This record gives sequence, C-alpha cells and structure tokens, in this order.
Amino acid sequence: MIKKLLSIYQNSVLFPIKPENPSDRLLYFFSELENVWVGIPKKELNEREVNLLKALYTLVEFPSSNLHPSVKAWHDFLFSNGPLPNHISGSSLRIIQFSINGAEANQSEIESALKGFFTEDVIIIWEGRTQGIVIEEKNTMSLSEDDILSLTETIESDFYVKISFYIGKPSGFTEQFPSKFLQEREYFIFALSRMGQSNIFTFERVFPAYLAFHLPLELKRKASQEIVDLFQEDHEMFSTIKVFLENNLNASMTAKKLYIHRNTLQYRIDKFIDKTGIGLKDFYGAFTVFLACLLYEQQK
Repeated sequence: MIKKLLSIYQNSVLFPIKPENPSDRLLYFFSELENVWVGIPKKELNEREVNLLKALYTLVEFPSSNLHPSVKAWHDFLFSNGPLPNHISGSSLRIIQFSINGAEANQSEIESALKGFFTEDVIIIWEGRTQGIVIEEKNTMSLSEDDILSLTETIESDFYVKISFYIGKPSGFTEQFPSKFLQEREYFIFALSRMGQSNIFTFERVFPAYLAFHLPLELKRKASQEIVDLFQEDHEMFSTIKVFLENNLNASMTAKKLYIHRNTLQYRIDKFIDKTGIGLKDFYGAFTVFLACLLYEQQK
C-alpha cells in the first residue's frame, strides 16, 4: 500500500522511523501495519484526499518549526516527555482545550480572539490545524463557564465555525502535570465523539458518560434495563426525564427548555414514576435513572 502511495505522490518521502526534523510543507502519515512514516506535500493534497488518507493511516501533526521558544518548551513538556519549562514549580495551572469543527480556521485570527477573552499572558499551543490548548496561571483564571460559553458564541458568529471547549481542573506545576493533562485530553476526545451536542465540557459532565461507556457489557445489560426498555418505547419520555435531571429537577427551567407547559411536564414525570416505581427527588433514584439515560443514549 505504501509503495502504491509513493507512486501516486511522487514527491512524497518515506521514513523508516519517526521524522526528527519534520517539514512544515508536508503532512505525515503513519502506517501501523507496515510501521513506516510517509510525508506528502500539502500542496498536492485536497481535503477529500486528506480525509481518505486519514481513514487508512494515522495523521500525525507536528508543531511548527516557527514556534516561540516558550511555546515549544511547553509543547515538548506536554507531548514529548520534555523537561520542565521555565516556570514556578508548585504554582497552579489550568488547561482549557478547544476543538474547531468547520472550514479550516485562520489560526492567527482565532488565537487573537482567544487572547482577547483570556489575557495576553496565556500560552496557546496548536496541536494541529483545528485543535489546541490554552494554558492559564492561577492569577489569570478569570473566565467562568458562562464566560467561555459566550466566547464560543462570539467565535461561531465571527468565524462561522463551531468550537468546543474542555475546561480542565487547576493543578500544581509538577512532573506529573503532563499525565493529568493527557487524561483530560482523553475525556475531551471521548466527549467530542460521544457527547457532541454540547459546546462546553468539564470533568463532572463527561465522567458519568465515560464511566457508563466503559462498563462491562454484562453489567450494562443488568443496569436499569427496564428503564432503558421504557425509553426505547417512548423517546419523548427519555428526553423529558434527562433534561429534568440535567436541570437539577427544576420544573420551570425544564419546561422552558422543552417548550412545554409545566402541567405537561408533570404528567410525563408522573407517568414515568408510575411505570418504573422510581422517584426522582431521591438521590439514589435520580442517580439510577440518570445512568439509564446515559446507557440508552449510548445504545442509540
């Protein structure tokens, strides 16, 4: 397959090991089957060809060779097991990840917009053409979840792209910092692939679904199967109960989000309780039903 690829793209380059000095002019693909790397000139590939190659091989995006030294030091520390950057040991940091879905974004313009919302002191590292991270120090952690939601709306209206954020937890600057970040990165990747209906993700929002997804199959079958069966018969019931639980059992807010009358909402809740025998105002009942909601959503 690689030989055929090289014959199609005659200016491509074959690498027996990971390229040590990657060029900004090439896209690099790794073949796990043949354990080789191939670099293909970007100008010879259109978007459709890139997507096809990504389905066959792993696209590996290296940091630009033009990175500022401090940004490169952070990139090497987080992604390549590099030494600790020049930073105050023990100070608290937070990483906010972002992913852009849409036409290829203008990185410099979006980076400028991000710094306008955060502060000029934050470090922004692009992992590829559409993904990156914002590193904040404790004294610059000024944006709340609502502020970041406003940021997503601004970027979407200004640049015509959809952007999602994962707000990480503040963590001390130690040698374990990269491993904590990579765990949050795994949660974000999971959220984008399995929970794509939201723009803002946090550990609290992602972990229950992450846990439900990784339950053993036999346990999934046993857990709340009667509730899942009810949701399969009545999808409207599922959406009502899930929104009700996600809004902390607030009937007014739930009815508003579902565009229904409060009496209609109460009728559906009473119908659910009557069919399952599970109350929702009890913590254990709400937890059990929410787990069933996650399992049903993942089965779909």
